[in-house]
Amino acid sequence: MLLLAAASFLLTHVAVAQEAQSRPQREFALPVTPELEPGAMELLQAMGERLAAARTLSFTAVATYESPARTGLPLAYTTLSEVTLQRPDHLRVVTPGDGPAIEFYYDGATMMAYQPDARLSAIADAPPTIDAMLQNLFGLSATYFPFTDVIVADPYGDLATGLQLAFVVGQSTVVGDTLTDIVVIADPTLQMQLWIGAEDRLPRRIQASFFDELGHFRHVLELSDWRLDPELPPDTFSSAAAAAATPIPFAPPGTP
Repeated sequence: MLLLAAASFLLTHVAVAQEAQSRPQREFALPVTPELEPGAMELLQAMGERLAAARTLSFTAVATYESPARTGLPLAYTTLSEVTLQRPDHLRVVTPGDGPAIEFYYDGATMMAYQPDARLSAIADAPPTIDAMLQNLFGLSATYFPFTDVIVADPYGDLATGLQLAFVVGQSTVVGDTLTDIVVIADPTLQMQLWIGAEDRLPRRIQASFFDELGHFRHVLELSDWRLDPELPPDTFSSAAAAAATPIPFAPPGTP
């Protein structure tokens, strides 16, 4: 009986697997001609203008991204970052976990990534704006902050360029402990869903999936603790401990 049950179990799973393989793969489609709802673009623009108008700002970003396990199904990994910036040329990102703690400082002339546990600092000269520094940082070390769209000089222009689809889903009272408008946008690279505060026009949640990524995993960003135009202490964008650590060059992952 056990052998028969095992055989039945195996045959059932083989049949399910064969049926799954015989199904046509799901295809994603974007409109040939851009379909951009005016209401969606207005919400996106209002969010971008609110962020761009702040000379200083800070927020907490919790990023959750998926990666396949040995089973092939995704596991979720999470990082938390405390972000502070001063436009146009100062940025601090403190990431205590999960994973090794990392601190990043940029003061308009130098960028520095510091790992407190190892007492190592990657230090390099940097361009004079946050946008140019982020591009330079990616070129040197493949470092990309998941909240980049929020901290660039023109968030609306960064998100709206190349869009082929934009529409309003509705509203939510669940995300961010406030009323939010839900907007979906898509370009040839990705689809992004944004929850934008109905009153303050600040992003509370962003979820993205990439069309060409194997598995089409979800990348989720929760944004909270918003402070716009706060007064910042003079030493916000520097660290004596980071400056005193053993210096190393910026380099992509996998470099000895």
